Amino acid sequence: MLKSTMLQSAGLALAILAGVLPAGAADLGAKDEPIRLAMLEWTGAHISTHIAGQLLQKLGYKVEYVTAGNFPQFSGLADGTLSASVEIWLNNVGDIFPKVLAEKKIEDIGKLGLETKEGWIYPKFMEQVCPGLPDWTALEKPECVQALSTPETAPNGRFLDYPADWGSRAATIIADNNMPYTAVPSGSEGALVAELEASEAAKTPLLMMFWGPHYALAENDVGWVKMPPCKDESNEHCIRPPDVDKIVWSGFGQKWPAAYEFLKQLQVNATDQQKMMLAVDKKGQDLDTVVKAWVEANEAVWKPWIDAAKE
Repeated sequence: MLKSTMLQSAGLALAILAGVLPAGAADLGAKDEPIRLAMLEWTGAHISTHIAGQLLQKLGYKVEYVTAGNFPQFSGLADGTLSASVEIWLNNVGDIFPKVLAEKKIEDIGKLGLETKEGWIYPKFMEQVCPGLPDWTALEKPECVQALSTPETAPNGRFLDYPADWGSRAATIIADNNMPYTAVPSGSEGALVAELEASEAAKTPLLMMFWGPHYALAENDVGWVKMPPCKDESNEHCIRPPDVDKIVWSGFGQKWPAAYEFLKQLQVNATDQQKMMLAVDKKGQDLDTVVKAWVEANEAVWKPWIDAAKE
């Protein structure tokens, strides 16, 4: 028995030295230093971030929400100015993300579990304006191009794109296929939704870049364009349902071990997120209050994540 106990103790000591204790065996670390979470431009990311923040607070951490741009955030994550960003759409990360990931200044800690859609959408009435939709070739027909043309883009049709600082593949895909369209950046997420709603109400032709989950998709009848074949398999030339990952500063796990384990466990359901977005964006409810209500109603969902981090 004594020999067995000694062997177990020696094994435990070796495990500690090797850093191979179970992932759940983590302490809070620098709990008095705030974890700075990136707050990106869209409401879905606000919700995911506040879910993470409220649950980190339950774990015993201080949390700060820091406004950050979709591309600039990676500089902040690389130098530790930002601690974590929990809703990174990997189809839209620019050039700096792969660079700082390769340099191991940031760490990808896994999928958020968010079921996503992204691509070109149109109000369903457009299928009468552009016969042949949702196939992309319908967009090349002269009557369709003319219907979507504006003084700003004539003789090309107008394609409503993401805000300029989000980045987009639309203009590249249009060029790849010599499509008679001009990509025009929108001003914001709100501007994209406003145009979709106005188009639906007035039956004004519209073709635009969009994504899901989004509350607007629950309130507007839209079609998704069946995209042309990719000219190149890189992300710049293709649109695919994107993966959404969680990214942390490279020193995060060492500084806040339990938080690190918790964020690896964190998952966000697209249907739940979309309902919360509707409450915030359409009904004008307070973001923090909406997320708090979800947290209170879903302890069975998130408690295992916290338990795993605290063990």
